[in-house]
Amino acid sequence: MRKKRRRRYRFSIKNLNLNKKTLCIYGGIIFLVILTIVLGIYSCTAGSRNRENTGVKVDASQPDIDVQLLDVNEYSRPGIESDPIKGIVIHYTANPGSTAQNNRDYFEGLKDSHETSVSSHFVVGIDGEIIQCVPTWELAYASNSRNHDTVSIECCHPDESGKFTDQTYKSLVQLTAWLCDKFGLTEDDVIRHYDVTGKICPKYFVEDEKAWELFKGDVRAAQERSKAGK
Repeated sequence: MRKKRRRRYRFSIKNLNLNKKTLCIYGGIIFLVILTIVLGIYSCTAGSRNRENTGVKVDASQPDIDVQLLDVNEYSRPGIESDPIKGIVIHYTANPGSTAQNNRDYFEGLKDSHETSVSSHFVVGIDGEIIQCVPTWELAYASNSRNHDTVSIECCHPDESGKFTDQTYKSLVQLTAWLCDKFGLTEDDVIRHYDVTGKICPKYFVEDEKAWELFKGDVRAAQERSKAGK
């Protein structure tokens, strides 16, 4: 009887040791799975926080803006109050060589020509000048289904490539960053007209996805630069 009891005791000890080993293995596997998930989430958020950028030196302070509001009319400034702003939409004029003033005056002329319904809150010129056409608390006819909750920025460009000049780009980054701060947004809330309708607008940022990501990185960096200066 004693021998049998000893055998049973030894057997139970062996099972106990085996169970401990199994628990350690399973515990290690579970830990690795959790660690992988956590690192994955962190890498996604870190990727957003640490976007690449071109290094353009601007912050999110309010840029110089030439306010030339359009007359209220049904073709370019309907005077309708916007919903809470949830995004900034970037456009290009698709009219190479035209100036910010040219585009602003075209919007104004629609009240008489009745040619179409179109406008933008801001136009950034080839030399970096910024003209405001519509108050940010009113909708502009620029971004189709997102007119009601976005601010639109139209950008001039010198040629058919749609690429902006350095001056235009610098002003665009600062204006966008300032608007993001103004409305409590981040670079992830900055979109292209293309992202709303599929239209190739702004052309350069649609055809060069890397340039678009760098632009958003510059907006992020501009916001962070302003925060660091406070």
